Amino acid sequence: MKIKYSPDADILVIELRSGKPKDSRDLCEGIIVHLSAKGEPLEIEVLDASKVIQKKDVEVSMEDLFTEVGV
Repeated sequence: MKIKYSPDADILVIELRSGKPKDSRDLCEGIIVHLSAKGEPLEIEVLDASKVIQKKDVEVSMEDLFTEVGV
């Protein structure tokens, strides 16, 4: 797993596994999961990351993420 942050764009990318994204789904406003051709989650992208991370009520487990994506 790799975690990258772009301060200029305020985007956090969590790479779960390598691969070329073929599709993406919005989990909620500002959180996007990129999927492989097989529908496997490859990375999670968090827009406006500095605002999201500061919120105390934001809590997402990997199990919830995969359930939401349908994996």
